[in-house]
Amino acid sequence: PLSFSAAELVRAAPGPLRPYLRLMRLHQPAGTWLLYLPCTWSIGLAAQPGCLPDGQMLSLFGVGAVLMRGAGCTINDMWDRDFDKKVARTANRPLAAGDISTFQSFIFLGGQLSLALCVLLCLNYYSIVLGAASLSLVITYPLMKRITYWPQLVLGLTFNWGALLGWSAIKGSCEWSVCLPLYLAGVMWTLVYDTIYAHQDKKDDIIVGVKSTALQFKEDTKQWLSGFSLAMLLSLCVAGMNCDQTFPYYSAVAAIGAHLAHQIYTLDIDKPEDCWKKFASNRTVGVVLFIGIVLGNL
Repeated sequence: PLSFSAAELVRAAPGPLRPYLRLMRLHQPAGTWLLYLPCTWSIGLAAQPGCLPDGQMLSLFGVGAVLMRGAGCTINDMWDRDFDKKVARTANRPLAAGDISTFQSFIFLGGQLSLALCVLLCLNYYSIVLGAASLSLVITYPLMKRITYWPQLVLGLTFNWGALLGWSAIKGSCEWSVCLPLYLAGVMWTLVYDTIYAHQDKKDDIIVGVKSTALQFKEDTKQWLSGFSLAMLLSLCVAGMNCDQTFPYYSAVAAIGAHLAHQIYTLDIDKPEDCWKKFASNRTVGVVLFIGIVLGNL
């Protein structure tokens, strides 16, 4: 039967191309959504009252999210290829499995970053500088798991840069009273979903010697996740108040709170399949907020 899932499309690609598509995780689009959605929030909040978000900007940021997520995964795998060989879930990644060489991945990374730069150059000067500033986070994030138990915090700072960039792309600069709370909400959200994600690998991580919030929080994980969720919801309320959002927006925030509460309550941190399911469900969180922003604006 014909299928249009990302994984099926990658499997249907020509053999020589397939390792590169897997290197940029095109077969696992959940991460791309989690990178893209904070951009959509910011673009939506920056729209004029009564207007829909800028469709051209949404499309441009969508392309940028695919490229930058791919570049981030390539950098991550270049740093971690020796670690990945020792972890069951990552041993079949193209670099760890030897499907492509480090040199080939380096050339591929250059291509992705060049295309991402073309996307960035379509924005205003303020946004070009702001977007370029995120590259240091993209490059250094994979190192954090070697030196701190809080790599998920650095990932949050990296993955939610679009919460700043989307607004500046529309307005020409950041309105910090809106953008900073929105950015903080995204960082807290990342700490929730990526801590859940990290619990999949905690046994292997101990053996390999890498760090994560999952290993830091251990059996107290649910309490920490509850705190991060509360901080996210409060930050979203502050962002909404500072740009005069209306009832649909706060309804969406309430729905997100209910989703996160259910997610945390039912989470089994010792079942990798449940951790993956809960992690992937966070796309719903981002989509619900975007819909709330659009309806609130209208």
